[in-house]
Amino acid sequence: MIPRYSRPEMTAIWSPEARFAIWFEIEAHATQALADLGTVPQSAAKALWDWWATKPQIDVAAIDAIESVTKHDVIAFLTWVAEQVGDEARFMHQGMTSSDVLDTCLAVQLARASDLLLADLDALLDAIRARAHEHKLTPTIGRSHGIHAEPVTFGLKLAQAYAEFARAKTRLLAARADVATCAISGAVGTFANIDPRVEAYVADKLGLTVEPVSTQVIPRDRHAMFFATLGVIAGSIERLATEVRHLQRTEVLEAEEYFSPGQKGSSAMPHKRNPVLTENLTGLARMVRGYVTPALENVALWHERDISHSSVERYIGPDATITLDFALARLTGVVDKLVVYPKRMQKNLDRMGGLVHSQRVLLALTQAGVSREDSYRLVQRNAMKVWESDGELSLLELLQNDPEVTAALPAETIAEKFDLDYHLRHVDTIFDRVFA
Repeated sequence: MIPRYSRPEMTAIWSPEARFAIWFEIEAHATQALADLGTVPQSAAKALWDWWATKPQIDVAAIDAIESVTKHDVIAFLTWVAEQVGDEARFMHQGMTSSDVLDTCLAVQLARASDLLLADLDALLDAIRARAHEHKLTPTIGRSHGIHAEPVTFGLKLAQAYAEFARAKTRLLAARADVATCAISGAVGTFANIDPRVEAYVADKLGLTVEPVSTQVIPRDRHAMFFATLGVIAGSIERLATEVRHLQRTEVLEAEEYFSPGQKGSSAMPHKRNPVLTENLTGLARMVRGYVTPALENVALWHERDISHSSVERYIGPDATITLDFALARLTGVVDKLVVYPKRMQKNLDRMGGLVHSQRVLLALTQAGVSREDSYRLVQRNAMKVWESDGELSLLELLQNDPEVTAALPAETIAEKFDLDYHLRHVDTIFDRVFA
């Protein structure tokens, strides 16, 4: 985790204090459930909750000092709590194993992180929706292979992004549900020394579901799917960021990141206005995707458990969620403040002498009785003249002066095929599909 790319609310979820607080709640709820079942005294649960009610300061340094001797984090924590609570603390952790605490805690943290990420997605969707409607009918050139294709609108570009991030939200909701499971099943997951009702009680108190079969750990296919979902969201962030970067190139300049007063683009060239935010987002997306492979490799643990996954998750849990949280917030700001240049979009549309209307003429010729092969040849030979003139020639004029073309299509019919509005007539239909 790097402070430069972190936001406080998400970072707080992964702090040692937050982790130990969740550990305590797991242990205290489990003790309460055991007390209700008559396995341990009610006084034990009361002692834990009475101490917790005093809002004690968790001494991370003291716990770390104990761990330096025990070489076991959960034992160090239990030892420290026992020192604070007293004799009744001996009933903590009855029939439990360390993974019950660690895995259930991770489930709580990932669920809380998911809630922040879902809120981030909502904010981003709101920003994209607003800008999409603002530019619903702002014509611009569509590009395939980076080359001018046919007209679209800038609103459609943003509508596509909205639909993509709406899918991301659906996936994240599913991933959150998948990863938010509780395991309080003891060594190798057989409940030999703890009643399954304890697990159900703790799960209910922490807002989790019960893990059906936990062995000694929660199966890591759940976590793999969670981090894979984050990786897909990161890919969507990069896709939109890359679109902005391309549109900001000097030769294109149809849209650009907001350049604030006093901002500097280059230490050497005072004229520069660089797409630094979207370039940064591209890099952050690579990092989040980089955590997917280790999560997938965590699935294949030995027998009922090993801890090869543990060190991995101590990295990727905080880093992936913190980085994605920051990236989503940054992308929301980019979209919200994006500077759009409709006049430049129109200029680029007109730059190549009407080549963007070539398909309509091709289709009209075929409908007039010309074979598709001949229709393509006739349009292409005129289009190539426009291309090689760098748009100085007009495709419309060339076609209207080509006797083979006008033998099939009157000049006025050819002119009708160069109507820009024709390409935009179904924009409302697409917007209804996306935003209804």
